[in-house]
Amino acid sequence: MRLQSAKVQPISKECVKALIAAGDIETDAPGEVEKDIVAVLNAFLTEERKVNEKAKDLLAQTGRGMDQYGRVREQIAESHGIKVGDEALDYVLDQIVMTFHNSPSVDEIFVEDVELRRAMARVFKKHLADASEVELEIRAQLKHVQEGTQLWDIEYARVSEQFRKRRGT
Repeated sequence: MRLQSAKVQPISKECVKALIAAGDIETDAPGEVEKDIVAVLNAFLTEERKVNEKAKDLLAQTGRGMDQYGRVREQIAESHGIKVGDEALDYVLDQIVMTFHNSPSVDEIFVEDVELRRAMARVFKKHLADASEVELEIRAQLKHVQEGTQLWDIEYARVSEQFRKRRGT
């Protein structure tokens, strides 16, 4: 899952709207529930950035190649207690559901946790599919740059910004 910080607010808003419309949760403060989701997603993004930096630093310190970046990143993420890659969406959805159970803003939950996850997963997948298309285009332009390197980060940010400007987002 490649979650972009620009998608945090729209995903949060749409998740709350979908859950309320389906009668899955009850709340008198949907804005506060949105803030709960935003907090979970921002915490995940912060931890993910730390994991990525540690993985790069460890590879540089040990002299290993960037071809081992994915494996090292997963190991560091596990030591930080988070999931990355294919398991990231399930991890984030679990965190959001736990937050709902502990949130004073969620008055009642009328469905099982798995139903909450499914409803929110549809929202995430819709937003992440748009991002995936852009991601593929960006990666195609950067196929000459090795992923995980400092040059990759710089070029990725530059090309991403170009795409955002062209799309008007």
